[in-house]
Amino acid sequence: MADVPEGTDLLERLGHPADAKLLIVSCDDLGLTHASNLGVYTALRDGIATSASLMVPCPWARDAASRYRGEDVGVHLTLTSEHDRYRWGPITQAPSLLDGDGGFPRTNVDAWEHADPDEVRRECRAQVERAILWGFDVSHLDSHMKILQLRPELFDVYLDLALEYRLPFRLSDASTQRAIGFPFRTLAAEEGVLFPDHFVDVSAPPSRSRIAEALADLKPGVTEVHVQPAAPTPEVQAVTEHWADWADDLSFVTDGDLASLVDAAGATLIDYRALRDAQRST
Repeated sequence: MADVPEGTDLLERLGHPADAKLLIVSCDDLGLTHASNLGVYTALRDGIATSASLMVPCPWARDAASRYRGEDVGVHLTLTSEHDRYRWGPITQAPSLLDGDGGFPRTNVDAWEHADPDEVRRECRAQVERAILWGFDVSHLDSHMKILQLRPELFDVYLDLALEYRLPFRLSDASTQRAIGFPFRTLAAEEGVLFPDHFVDVSAPPSRSRIAEALADLKPGVTEVHVQPAAPTPEVQAVTEHWADWADDLSFVTDGDLASLVDAAGATLIDYRALRDAQRST
């Protein structure tokens, strides 16, 4: 299969002209820590972030639900637990999703080697259902550490859930599709699931310079950039050595710097609910 061509189809579905530049600024890892909850909601309410995604299995996810006020929040489907000093695991009975110390595996490779697809399906559906039970108006799906989109047997779960709940989802750029030789974007498009035209991967910090570079060359279509904002508290400093980068992400979306870059790029901010509404309109 060929790559899905970049064009104006999604812009047309969203009611925008063919040269429009639409931008989703999403916050990963809501629910990961108390500091993440403070940072993400500040980014959404006081900054220019437009969307976030919830890690349902994490210890602070219930606190995130208690602070929810109707913001655009999706589910960050989670099958790994990457921090050495801070662990979480499945919310279902899923032996194949556990590593030796009782949490999710730390890496995608370890998870892929042991995960039973049926247990993955039950776990991911339970994460979506729990977010709904907690009162979230779920806007989209995405995949923690991209674990669901890079293997065909797990992508089937990702795609099926998007179809079942009539939700758009995050996918990596077409360059990733070519690199791994698996046409996940093509398959999603054929099933009618919507996803941004472009995704700026800044999973390796710092985010500020990479997003600035991407916005300086922003193309027409829908682009998603993601940040991981967190308040610089002792808690998050104990969890990860990347805490300063996460704190900088919070500053970036609230101090006016990102807003200036968005204005200079001629971009219009949107959230995932725009894609969800368009997907559900057909």
